Amino acid sequence: MKIVTRASLAPIMAALAWFAFPSGMASAQEAAPKPEAAVAAPASPAAPAEAEKPKDPVADALGYPPGLNAGTKLDLQWPVPAESKSVNPDGKDEVSMDELVQNVAHNKVSINMVWVLITGFMVMFMQAGFALVETGLCRAKHAAHVMATNLLIYPLGMIGFWICGFAFMFGGYFSGPVAIGWQPPFGQGLQLLSHEFSIELFGKPFGLIGTAGFFLGNDFLDTAVFALFLFQMVFMDTTATIPTGSMAERWNFKNFIIYGLWVGSLCYPIYGNWVWGGGWLAQLGMNFGLGHGHVDFAGSSVVHMTGGVLALVGSIIIGPRLGKYGADGKPHAIPGHNVPYVLLGTFILAFGWFGFNPGSTLAGTDNHAAIVAVNTMLASAGGALATTLYLYLTTGKPDPTMICNGMLAGLVAITAPCAFVSSLGSVIIGLISGVLVVLSVNFFDRVARIDDPVGAISVHGVCGAFGVLSVGIFSNGSYGAGWGGVHTLLKDGTIQTVLNDGTPEALKKYAELTGGGWADQGVTGILGPLFGGNYADWGQLSASGMGVLANIVFVGIAGYVWFKLSNLIFPLRSSKQDEMDGLDIPEMGVEAYPDFHLTDRSSPHVH
Repeated sequence: MKIVTRASLAPIMAALAWFAFPSGMASAQEAAPKPEAAVAAPASPAAPAEAEKPKDPVADALGYPPGLNAGTKLDLQWPVPAESKSVNPDGKDEVSMDELVQNVAHNKVSINMVWVLITGFMVMFMQAGFALVETGLCRAKHAAHVMATNLLIYPLGMIGFWICGFAFMFGGYFSGPVAIGWQPPFGQGLQLLSHEFSIELFGKPFGLIGTAGFFLGNDFLDTAVFALFLFQMVFMDTTATIPTGSMAERWNFKNFIIYGLWVGSLCYPIYGNWVWGGGWLAQLGMNFGLGHGHVDFAGSSVVHMTGGVLALVGSIIIGPRLGKYGADGKPHAIPGHNVPYVLLGTFILAFGWFGFNPGSTLAGTDNHAAIVAVNTMLASAGGALATTLYLYLTTGKPDPTMICNGMLAGLVAITAPCAFVSSLGSVIIGLISGVLVVLSVNFFDRVARIDDPVGAISVHGVCGAFGVLSVGIFSNGSYGAGWGGVHTLLKDGTIQTVLNDGTPEALKKYAELTGGGWADQGVTGILGPLFGGNYADWGQLSASGMGVLANIVFVGIAGYVWFKLSNLIFPLRSSKQDEMDGLDIPEMGVEAYPDFHLTDRSSPHVH
């Protein structure tokens, strides 16, 4: 070992002193008062005028500390073009009203865009949670296969969404029914998405599918469009990955690959257009007076129920795992191989839900996101607690994997109503979901004899349906005024409705009523008055019910046709021998745990 001595450090210390001493002396000389400064020297005619010293900053009313970093008028001058338009002939900079408006608008759009991007990144990370939950609930001999489906569904769905899914879902986004005075949160570039294919039924327009934005071509090279694409793409990916759990341990990987492209390009976007893209379900309020139309704030039906229905249809067609049901039809338990994976994945999903639900405000400037976040938390707590207590009462043992499903059930159910209900309503929704998911899992496993290794059908399908129905039950009118183009105004127990059809007459009537003390009500359910609402709206529950029915019919039929047709291209199910040996080596070529001897104690006997 080399020993460092004082002698060896001497050259280094000398060099440092050489650099430090002159600069230190210069600073000291500059700081010290100069004797000559006491006598005022006559100014030279050729010398430029001394610049005016800035005044000492003063703390403002908002409590910002004094200092230039708190913001000055220079920060409001628009940087393009480089030479400010507001420079006066006398050389003093003054911020023009145009620059002020541009900066405020730019900052609003930027805050919203940053918000939606960050929350979109959080939702993308939920894919890791799904991978851990599903893999942990499956057997070790299939672990690499299950992980791979959760990984590859991300790029597969994304490419399908990029090719045509986004266009089908949001091509007519800007033309959908909205509240009076609504402005696109990411800027006016969203006006590019104004092409919706509609048909006329009963004298009313029925939006069916968007027709603009394919491949995100150059005509749509706009920051607003791209921000919407990213956020909505990760939502689509959540739907796409749900069947990977219900069909795990026997799904042929080649068939899965073409499924991933299909679900992101056709099935999910079409139903999504009907709800979020301004289609016919969103128009139920405008067209038929059913509340504010089918309202789904963050995706209980659009995302979770769609995935749950696909999981149900796929599980029926692919059939149960080998040995799951005996000759007498009774189910055999097939435990997962890694319970800690399941719990860790659930925590990741719960964290990602703070992007899923609050992010669906699509605006960091919408402070209601705080209420959405708290309601999301409370429902997850109610779901986990209700499942725990129910298991104690019925089995005497609180299965931790089922507790995880209880928490996820609460999160799925609150996803649609999270912006429209009170904190008490959120807890109640969570408690109901926590019991509902256990009953549903037992029904599909024991009565319907549909094999679902992870409970995806129950968590996402059943509780997704309950969640969107909860909008029509528990909403209290505190949020969503003008949602779906419907303004429900209340005064002295009397209700008047103004529809935002874009006519001057509608705008005039709305202005007169609100100016006369009429209060615009938000989305309200039939039990709204019990939770602070002013009236009960049965039309809202009807719209929610129609959305649930439409999902079951359309997604169910589309999924059935797809799985049957795709089976003709690549077999839907892996071979019997591969399933018995484990899909890791036959289909993936690698084992998840090559250094461990897998005893496979959990697999039932196969005749």
